Amino acid sequence: MKKIFILALASLSFVACRNANTSNPTASTVSVGNDTTSKIASPNAPIMTFERDIFDFGKIKQGELVQHDFKFKNTGKSPLIVSNATATCGCTVPQVPGEPILPGKEGSIKVVFNSTGKMDMQDKIVTITSNANPTVSKVHLVGEVLAK
Repeated sequence: MKKIFILALASLSFVACRNANTSNPTASTVSVGNDTTSKIASPNAPIMTFERDIFDFGKIKQGELVQHDFKFKNTGKSPLIVSNATATCGCTVPQVPGEPILPGKEGSIKVVFNSTGKMDMQDKIVTITSNANPTVSKVHLVGEVLAK
């Protein structure tokens, strides 16, 4: 009797978990390793299309600042809202647009890299979170930092 009760409880747990994942039919969940990301599946979702997602600043001397505007266009059908942008380290500071980007319009994400204390080849990744499809985009600031 005790085994039947435990088996029934385990079955209910699996059914409850399955129902929790199907509560939103317009969104799907993608799992990669330990990272779970929700992806908008709506055909009317905004789409963030970058002119270039890699900017090569070439060779600079240590201590110089590099600034670049990553320009993008909303090629989707609804307003694009950039909610956050984070960099791989504190030496790189991204600045997101404060207003929604309407369909067909352009915007930019300003990124400033401070090369103080850095040497050799650098690849600074900026991760951008928005309501676009996909919800997470990445851009790269790459180049070489030379000694003073």
